[in-house]
Amino acid sequence: MLKRFPFLILLLVFMVSCGKNASKGSGASSSKDIDITAIQTAKEAYIFAFPLVVMDITARKMTDANNKDGVAKNVFFHKSYFPDETFRDVVRPNADTYYSSASLDLSNGPVVLSVPDTKGRYYMVPILDAYTNVIETPGSRTTGTKANNFLITGPGWEGTAPSGMKQIKLPTNMGWIIGRTQVNSVEDGEKVVIPLQKQYKLTPLSAWGTVYTPPKPTPDNGLSKDDPNTIIEAMPIDSFFNYFNALMAKYPPTAADQPALKKFASIGLTPGGKFKMDSFNEATQEALKKIPVEFVTTAKEAIEHPSGLVNGWNLVKNSIGTYGTDYASRAIVAYGGLGANQREDAAYPSAAVDADGNRLNGANKYVIHFEKGKTPPARAFWSFTMYDPDGYMVANPIHRNTIGDRSNLIVNADGSIDIYVQHTSPGKDKDRNWLPAPVGDFNVLLRVYFPKPEMLNFTWAPPAVVKMK
Repeated sequence: MLKRFPFLILLLVFMVSCGKNASKGSGASSSKDIDITAIQTAKEAYIFAFPLVVMDITARKMTDANNKDGVAKNVFFHKSYFPDETFRDVVRPNADTYYSSASLDLSNGPVVLSVPDTKGRYYMVPILDAYTNVIETPGSRTTGTKANNFLITGPGWEGTAPSGMKQIKLPTNMGWIIGRTQVNSVEDGEKVVIPLQKQYKLTPLSAWGTVYTPPKPTPDNGLSKDDPNTIIEAMPIDSFFNYFNALMAKYPPTAADQPALKKFASIGLTPGGKFKMDSFNEATQEALKKIPVEFVTTAKEAIEHPSGLVNGWNLVKNSIGTYGTDYASRAIVAYGGLGANQREDAAYPSAAVDADGNRLNGANKYVIHFEKGKTPPARAFWSFTMYDPDGYMVANPIHRNTIGDRSNLIVNADGSIDIYVQHTSPGKDKDRNWLPAPVGDFNVLLRVYFPKPEMLNFTWAPPAVVKMK
């Protein structure tokens, strides 16, 4: 078992040990010697590449006409229901908001994002580039809740935005909008939120001011029905790296990435280039083939057993949403929570262990106890969501995957609140405060939307998940 560690040393752990027979440099003395330098470079490149590849596969799934929910590029798809255990498109989905998502293609010019007047209702529309960085987040926190229009442009566009329209510049022609609108109940969603979602629009600038009919999606017959992470894990390393090479040509990395790209070029990883397995000896090829599984193992370990826990919670103090050259954090978030928001919009403490440091498991009963006035500090709202070890929701008899400040929680006589986390009902008198757990291992994610300063500066932390006697 690996030791607990922060995201920033994922690279070190991932690169440990290339095998018994190894040789430094590219001139391995025999077919039995592993080229350590090549393997270390390949592992660094895999960490760098994973977010770009998973973004592209996610976009393909979103826009595939074979997918019942598929839409064309630059067209919103609205999920007007809460995800459940059958949802596999994105890891760790939320059940607090309805999603309004779109895969952006700016290669033919800018698009105009139109948002409605939500009349004070919390919403946000983060816009990510191809490398999963959040570039801008129109919404309640940043631009208010009145109707507005934004011009989203790619790196090659040099025009002028129409009067009164803020320009949002993406560094890549590929992007992803993953908008979220607050939903307080199923009834609230049907009466208020769905009508709002229908007012989220994307229009090519070239068609602005005209009657515009969005295009239809086209089939992508080369895409597996598996979730994006599973697709990538099953991808042979040479296929993965050549996919990466092709994507780099379409979506060039930034100037800050050039030192890493110079290193990657030594093993055939260049924009539009060709990665050739047969340029390495047999032992090195075998080590290369193991990289995808090794990455997944290390990523899961980083997510499930982070260091620096507070009350058993990982407060996620590493980069999130915007990463710069922190490639390890970027890869971990892309694997475990693609589309994560910047901390100013949402904080994401997670727990996979109880107060004693033991793995959370449905064979036990737990309680999360909040003293009066000590609930999560949110300017908008907060919730706990239940996930299995792979980051997906779990089936339960009351169809509840999330519980929070809009759940009509029972308040104790002293003003405190108890949330019961267990497989079976805590009793009819406590069911309103019950977050159902699966039979086996699980983890819990706390979302705090539009967090207050004490959440952002880590002076507040969630209470421990305590095993009940």
